[in-house]
Amino acid sequence: MRWALNRLALAITSMVALAFLVPLAVATRQIAHDRAVSDARQQATSLVTVLGVDADPTLLTNAVASTAAGSAGRLAVHLPEVDPIGVSHTDAAQINIAAQDRRSVLAPAPDGVAYLQPTVLTDGRTVVVEVYVPDSEMQRGVWTAWLVLGGLAVLLVAGSVALADRLGGQLVKATRQLAGSTRRLGGGDLATRVEPIGPRELQDAANAFNTMADDLHGLLERERELAADLSHRLRTPLTALRLDAEAMPPGPVADRMRQACDLLDSELEEIITGTRRGSQARGPERTDLVEVLADRLAFWSVLAEDQERPWEVVGGDVPVMLPQSHSELILVVDAMLGNVFSHTPEKTAFRVTISPNGLLVDDAGPGIADPARSVQRGVSGAGSTGLGLDIVRRAADESGGQLVIARSPLGGARVGILFAVS
Repeated sequence: MRWALNRLALAITSMVALAFLVPLAVATRQIAHDRAVSDARQQATSLVTVLGVDADPTLLTNAVASTAAGSAGRLAVHLPEVDPIGVSHTDAAQINIAAQDRRSVLAPAPDGVAYLQPTVLTDGRTVVVEVYVPDSEMQRGVWTAWLVLGGLAVLLVAGSVALADRLGGQLVKATRQLAGSTRRLGGGDLATRVEPIGPRELQDAANAFNTMADDLHGLLERERELAADLSHRLRTPLTALRLDAEAMPPGPVADRMRQACDLLDSELEEIITGTRRGSQARGPERTDLVEVLADRLAFWSVLAEDQERPWEVVGGDVPVMLPQSHSELILVVDAMLGNVFSHTPEKTAFRVTISPNGLLVDDAGPGIADPARSVQRGVSGAGSTGLGLDIVRRAADESGGQLVIARSPLGGARVGILFAVS
């Protein structure tokens, strides 16, 4: 934008400068020409005055030599049947024409012109006074004037471009500030605001952005409080479930129920705390996916043993750090493993593969008929809301990877995340 404004100012100012400079340059040259001819006319007139007093050749010779043009060899007096007094620069034909017409004329001469002024003496003879005007005299001061005009044009163009650049700089600064604040707001910085600067339209846009950011901040605060209140309200039924689990006879089922209650209580506490703090207060988080997977497999392995499901884990020798919280990765792993237990019959085998390249869960079940439909909330079919695989998809997007839903080497479905390897 700034460069475009500079080019526009340069083009407009240059056209304006040319529109004035060309006529002024022509007028300057014409003025210099007229000035030189006017000087020649004055010198011819002064000599005509001398002729009116006395036309003696000796007197005329002294008069010619006493003038500036005569001393420079540019003035001559043409008497009838007498050699010219002074230095002549034009031919006799031009002299005869001027004498016959008895009118002052500009006759062509080598490297200039000759001003011819005829006059009639008292005895009736016609005398022609010639004043030679060289080209250098008719162009005296022209180049200096043109240089001055050119300098003024350059200053005019440079000043207009500098002014346009200053105005463009203000526009660009205000626009970049607005664009930067928009990117920061989109990145989660709800405290960012824009200083209203620049033209009135950009100030209005900045004020509208600040109003939108305030409204968005208030909306998210209300949403966080609502999520925290909802999570807190779940504490009451969770307490009842815990009491029932404590009353169950000792055994694997009771242990799993108590473990699930503890995990659910921990998750609710983290949800309440996290939503009230907000993402900015929590700051960036990184969690080891291998560690989360080991913890969750310890939970799901009990159910797999009850359902007589053979399973295995491939990989997990090196940490796999992801830019997500511990609770978010628990949801991802539970969604992928829960998909196996929810949509395959008992005794169906599954395999978990974990590496820096991704996390894959393969099963030997019936597979997924429509992968695209399976990640849509509320329409995935098979009695599911589709929320589980949507959680996996969002986790893949946040980690810079991609969701994988395909046919498993075991014959069933493959669900997983492939990470972008840098």
